[in-house]
Amino acid sequence: MDVFVARQPIFNRQQEVYAYELLYRAGANKFYSELNGDRASSEVITNSFLLIGLETLTRGKKAFINFTKNLLEEEIATFLPVKHVVVEILEDVVPDKKTLQVCKKLKNMGYMLALDDFVYGKEFIPLIKLVDIIKVDFLSTAKQEREALVQRIGPQNVSFLAEKVETRADFNQAVEMGYSLFQGYFFSKPLVVSSRNIPNYKLTYIKILQEVHKSAISLDALEKLIKTDVSLSFKLLKYINSLAFGFYSEISSIRQALAILGEKGIKKWLSLVSLQGIGKHKPDELLVTALCRARFCELLAPAVGLGRRSSDLFLMGMFSLLDAFLDQPLPDILATLPLAEEIKVALFGGKNRFQEVYALNLAYETGNWEKFSRIAANLNLDEKKVKRFYINSLEVSNKTFFKKYVS
Repeated sequence: MDVFVARQPIFNRQQEVYAYELLYRAGANKFYSELNGDRASSEVITNSFLLIGLETLTRGKKAFINFTKNLLEEEIATFLPVKHVVVEILEDVVPDKKTLQVCKKLKNMGYMLALDDFVYGKEFIPLIKLVDIIKVDFLSTAKQEREALVQRIGPQNVSFLAEKVETRADFNQAVEMGYSLFQGYFFSKPLVVSSRNIPNYKLTYIKILQEVHKSAISLDALEKLIKTDVSLSFKLLKYINSLAFGFYSEISSIRQALAILGEKGIKKWLSLVSLQGIGKHKPDELLVTALCRARFCELLAPAVGLGRRSSDLFLMGMFSLLDAFLDQPLPDILATLPLAEEIKVALFGGKNRFQEVYALNLAYETGNWEKFSRIAANLNLDEKKVKRFYINSLEVSNKTFFKKYVS
């Protein structure tokens, strides 16, 4: 059975990643809700852990896994690592005697339990006493009910998770109500304030982005810009003198380091580090997502007949979240950058080949499997190959951000 896995981050109040919910699909055109039986779902879960690995999917963070009533009663969860799994009980599970017995057993074994899409009812009281986390859908639950749930259940040492939090206003409201965990795409959407001044240190990085994407790169201009930022100069020299390059003598000149990187290396490395600088005081997950998108689009390039444009597709993925980094409208930002016109058209929602690749990326990232399959078919792509590209993108973005570039 082929296993497709996407992930969605879950944040704490500090906007640090607390866990990831794993979103599954098994086999070609077999979506999670359409699998033939719960045993097939259990195979998806176990195969995901064995074939892909938690380190790649969650970087050691907890993984929220959806469980049906049958999966619970078959005690599939007991095969998964207790320290890294949150057993997420689906909303249609009736808390009868057998279900409660299994949940008590899991709780005694040390597993964390969560209730998905919770709507209060007296029949859930025995289960509420066992669970650690209650997830509330902010799109389908009225504001008064969201608040009433916390007041009614809060004293029982349960953490509340606000699900489908799509805006910063929703996030702030959930914090005020007493929610401590948050899931949704609020972190990747900007608080757009057109008149907001961009801090000077971010302007330096924007100037670097403008310079590296000109038709002819000027090493003199780049050297001057890099020298104005001590941290950036240090990172460049440290990167060039790392084991990856293996020079016998240390490189101490910014100009020499840039020459060694070459034009493609300069564009990739400086774009990445500049984006990291621009993203200061933003959630780390924002940069990880941008990197994952960049690598994913780059890998897709040859498969869709755009092999010669792989660098442009890399940049499209990387810059797709610039509005969230800068809290400025994306058209205003991209207008200042000399990027390929195809990138701008794609990110503005226009129709071209780049946009199809970007849409495929977003569909996989969000676990929208139906849309993913439709776009993959339009692009004549092997879904298994796309799955491998996604896993590779996760691995590369994890290694890049958490080991090499931020050291």
